[in-house]
Amino acid sequence: MKLKSGKKLQIHSYKHDSSLHRVWTSSFVIDDTASHLVTGNQATKVIESDGRSWYTKEPAICYFYEKEWFNIIAMLKKDGIHYYCNISSPYLYDGEAIKYIDYDLDVKVFPTGKHFVLDQKDYDEHSALMNYPEDVQKIILKAMEDLKVWIKEERPPFDKRTVKMHYEQFKVILEKYKARQQSKNKFKSDEE
Repeated sequence: MKLKSGKKLQIHSYKHDSSLHRVWTSSFVIDDTASHLVTGNQATKVIESDGRSWYTKEPAICYFYEKEWFNIIAMLKKDGIHYYCNISSPYLYDGEAIKYIDYDLDVKVFPTGKHFVLDQKDYDEHSALMNYPEDVQKIILKAMEDLKVWIKEERPPFDKRTVKMHYEQFKVILEKYKARQQSKNKFKSDEE
C-alpha cells in the first residue's frame, strides 16, 4: 500500500523478542517508492520502553527500506547533516505505524564523512540473551558491510543533496499541516 505524502503516522521500534523499544509519536510521509519510504519529523516526542520521554531537537529525514536491513536518520544540525543509521529489519507499515526490529548496532556519520560503529556491546549481549538465529546474525553483519559501502560511495541519502531535497518537501508538508491545525482550532473556537 502506497502511503500518501503528508500522512501523519508513528514509528515503532521493537527488539528481536517482540518487546517495544521506542516510539516516535509523529512523523510525516514525504515519499513512498517501490524500494523505500521517506518520512520527516521535527520536535517530535519519543517514548522509550521504560516510559521516559524526550523531544527531538532538530529536523530529521528518515529513510526506511523494504529490502535493506538498516534505516537511516539524517539530522539537519547547524554544522551540517549528521546521520544515525540503525541496523534493523526491513520496515513494514500495518496501518497503525511504521514498524521494524532494531538489532542494536548503529553507525553514526558526521558531516565530514567520518563514521563510527556504536553499540557493539549491546549487540553482543542481546544476540546471546535473545538468541539471534545464525542466519539473522549473518544478515546483520552483511547489512553493516553494505551500509559502510553506501557511506563510502556517498549513495543517497549520503550524498546530502537527497536529504536537502526531502527536507524542502518536508517543510512544505509541515506548513500545510500547521495551517490545517490552525483552521481546525479556529473552527472549534468559533463554535464555542
